Amino acid sequence: MLFDSHSHTAFSADSEMQAEAAIEAAETKGIGLVFTEHLDFDFPGEEDFVFDPEQYWNAYESFRGETLRLGVEVGLEAAAHDRVRTFLQKAPFDLVIGSIHLLEHHDLYYKDYYAGKTKEEVFHRYFQTMAGEVRAFDAFDVLGHIDYIARYATYENPEIEYGVYHDDIDAVLCAVIETGRVLELNTRRLGERRALKELVPVYARYHELGGRYVTLGSDAHTPDAIGANFARARELAEQMGLSVVTFAGREMELCK
Repeated sequence: MLFDSHSHTAFSADSEMQAEAAIEAAETKGIGLVFTEHLDFDFPGEEDFVFDPEQYWNAYESFRGETLRLGVEVGLEAAAHDRVRTFLQKAPFDLVIGSIHLLEHHDLYYKDYYAGKTKEEVFHRYFQTMAGEVRAFDAFDVLGHIDYIARYATYENPEIEYGVYHDDIDAVLCAVIETGRVLELNTRRLGERRALKELVPVYARYHELGGRYVTLGSDAHTPDAIGANFARARELAEQMGLSVVTFAGREMELCK
């Protein structure tokens, strides 16, 4: 079964999606689902994206099974490594996604981070931080949305542009491969022609460097977004020679 391995319910600070509605949406589309609630310590200027792992597990364990897994998406920040490790010990998570949401303690969602900075310096810092965190922090399974910054960057062309940033992106891909992680193919932007065009060379290069596996994740915060653009994502993975996987009990399994 194909799994949407990246979704957020009401345990995430930025989502109100109810578990039952999410499960029903996944069943309608004939796919499995992994809840991956946000864990980001020290978000600037707002309430921490933190939840109680034991409360989460108690609330959702009865749903957990062959078609639903319980995971977490942790923000990759050097200052938070120890707190994340402690958090992960409090529940037997099926999947841990590691993602870059902050640079220099600034939320990439907000426009003010980009003011007065060139795209070249921001994107170099983004990929450099990502590669460094993959190598420095071993407590996650999947690197989330490599193109996250393209959602919010304020530049005329916000895309990650492999042709321009190939050295920085290669450093991320090599870190993923050499540390035995899996790269997520985030499907949220695959309906955009320009985004798809820019992502194809990234995943082609991932395979060329030795990457063989991807998870598919919609990053859904609402039921209608679950499994978004999955047909296109699966086609892309097949074209790149990449196998789609998910995780159960932190062990990788092939999706059929």
